[in-house]
Amino acid sequence: MKRTTLQKMATTAVMSALAVILTWVEIQVGPAGGSINIVMLPIIIVAYCYGLAWGVGSGLVVGFVKCIIGGGIGWGLPSILLDYVLAYAAVGLAGIFSGKKWGLGIGAVIGCIARFGVHFISGVTIYAIATNTEIAGVMTSNAWLYSLIYNGLYMLPSSVIVIALAFVLKKPIDTYMGKKKS
Repeated sequence: MKRTTLQKMATTAVMSALAVILTWVEIQVGPAGGSINIVMLPIIIVAYCYGLAWGVGSGLVVGFVKCIIGGGIGWGLPSILLDYVLAYAAVGLAGIFSGKKWGLGIGAVIGCIARFGVHFISGVTIYAIATNTEIAGVMTSNAWLYSLIYNGLYMLPSSVIVIALAFVLKKPIDTYMGKKKS
């Protein structure tokens, strides 16, 4: 079934709103921030169903709204842009594999890795001033190690859960989209 632009806009709006709502369904990892959640899943679904532009657009909206109403904090505009707007837009890169046989699963992996990459860069560049501290029982002054541990503590479990859910949801999503079984 061919989707019209209006259908794509409506579905993307609903999925983006769902992603924002999922912001509040989380497990806090530590006092410094970071949480395990499935916020990325609706963005990945949009990217898989409608492609790269729609996925990145959904991620941009989710990141911006999450920052505004989700109590986003940062150390200035660069950290807000990286940790919210660009990080969630990066999840939309899952759309690169839209239309491919294993597109949802591979896209989910790519979207999760891309978001981690943006957070990692933010940790190394902007949050490097917080590195003379203990994180997960490790005292470090190395910005790379700090960012890897800090972001890995919540991104790895979130990514595993989101990727697993993407595989579970593939058949219903393909049915909704009118795609052949793959």
